[in-house]
Amino acid sequence: MTTTTPGQLSGERLALLYRLSQTFNSSLDLDEVLNRVMDEVIAATRAERGFVVLRDAAGGLVFRASRGLDQTTIDGPGFQVSRSVVERVAREGAPVLASDAQSDERFSMRHSVINLRLRAILCVPLRIKDNVIGVVYVDNRLQAGIFSAGDLELLNAIAASAAVAVENARLYQVAVDKGRLERELQVAREVQAGLLPSETPQVPGWEFVACWRPARTVAGDYYDFIATEDGRLGLVIADVTDKGMPAALFMTLTRSTVRASVRLAATPADGIAHANRLICADSARGMFVTLAYILLDPVARTLTCVNAGHNPPLHYHAAVDRLDALPRTGLPLGVDAALPFDQTVTPIQPGDFLLLYTDGVTEANDAGLQQFGFERLQAVLRTHCRAPAADIAAALERALDEFTGSAPPHDDVTFVVARCLA
Repeated sequence: MTTTTPGQLSGERLALLYRLSQTFNSSLDLDEVLNRVMDEVIAATRAERGFVVLRDAAGGLVFRASRGLDQTTIDGPGFQVSRSVVERVAREGAPVLASDAQSDERFSMRHSVINLRLRAILCVPLRIKDNVIGVVYVDNRLQAGIFSAGDLELLNAIAASAAVAVENARLYQVAVDKGRLERELQVAREVQAGLLPSETPQVPGWEFVACWRPARTVAGDYYDFIATEDGRLGLVIADVTDKGMPAALFMTLTRSTVRASVRLAATPADGIAHANRLICADSARGMFVTLAYILLDPVARTLTCVNAGHNPPLHYHAAVDRLDALPRTGLPLGVDAALPFDQTVTPIQPGDFLLLYTDGVTEANDAGLQQFGFERLQAVLRTHCRAPAADIAAALERALDEFTGSAPPHDDVTFVVARCLA
């Protein structure tokens, strides 16, 4: 075997480094690369065993490759090495070379070294710039003095290339996982969008327009139209108090529960109370949802409202040119299964319209984090109070877009406009 002195790598070992660099770049499968590298390192250093330990996302140390002389995987690697050496190198970033750990004063109090009868130990950091991302560790339990300063230099050189390969493989996996997550979220968005009404109701003397704009790929807001067998129509607007996938899943639960509950109930208040009891039973994470439910009766020209902690729907009275807020009649769903809910009944006349909306409308931010606010909302509605429902909705969307500009969306924006024509 050709020997080297510190600062000098033999032609044989330079060839090894070149071959290893090719191995590093032959695959982006991190486990495959690390196993090949450890087999080469064991052969080059005459080690009995070799291990690669990497930091996980939480900063802990995880064994990613554990190999023996015969290129087999070692089971239970965490119990086969000197943890103190591994942790020290990972913490301090300085390599450790021990010719005979049994007589080395640095390890005299290390039980793992004594109990495992470790002789020669060599451990070097895997470093990306100033960040130690793991270590390469080799040892020999049979022969002392087997590792030299030249072996330390070789292993440091291998570790430098290995660290880059590890980081590239990790970044590749992050990209793959991100792409997979984005695809899954896109499918989830399509499923969620499919739960929303595919078209607005066709009710003589009425027109309806809805807007649903998630701040993220999926949303915690939703709206719904629920027709009854006797010709009445339920309008729903809801906002789950969370974001992302948890909110989207809870939104799906809420939608199906409310739909089933109000259709079977004697009154809107009874239906929402029943939905609340079911949602409380399923709300394991303490999530809740604000919701407004309005039952329109086109024949009696009335609207019955149950407002479970939601933004008060707005009712424009054309005859007196007045914009009223329908009051809250209970707390959000999912808070307390025993909570009662009241309902209010209001007459509605031709020319009147309703706006149901989530707080993503009034709390939309501009680049300076100023909110759109209730006064701007009122101003838009008053300016277009005689316009068709589609024009009111378009004006509100346009006002929101002009106000927020290039600022990223702060929250989901959802609203429904319902106008009585005759």
